[in-house]
Amino acid sequence: MDKLGKMLEGEKNTFWEYLGCELITADANEVRIALEAKQEHTNVMGIVHGGVLTSLMDQAMGMVSMASRNMDPCVTTNLNVHFLSAMRQGRLEVRARILHQGGRTITTEAEVRDSEGTLGSTSTATFRVLRTQASDSDKA
Repeated sequence: MDKLGKMLEGEKNTFWEYLGCELITADANEVRIALEAKQEHTNVMGIVHGGVLTSLMDQAMGMVSMASRNMDPCVTTNLNVHFLSAMRQGRLEVRARILHQGGRTITTEAEVRDSEGTLGSTSTATFRVLRTQASDSDKA
């Protein structure tokens, strides 16, 4: 969590800060982040916008991908989202974990739950490792 925490210290004026994300826990296998969903996170129906939920899951999955690779940069190459229940204003928590790693590809999954434990959405994603610590010349 130390490396991810240090990375987030430099996240001023970024999408992370704009959304209002908070790091709860992190290690090389799982990351948990949270968001206090407010009115500005909702759509015209008064529920949390799907783009917010998708962004939260993508963020958490990207973070666990980086943590699993000693903070090597990773980018999303594929993202699948399933919206299951409407999420309302209040605390939302995201849990992301590694499903598989192979070469320069990482497959992850994430879920968003509200403070009552209701499952709002799930996601899977594939990430590409841009470089590795073993070979800085190996860039995408």
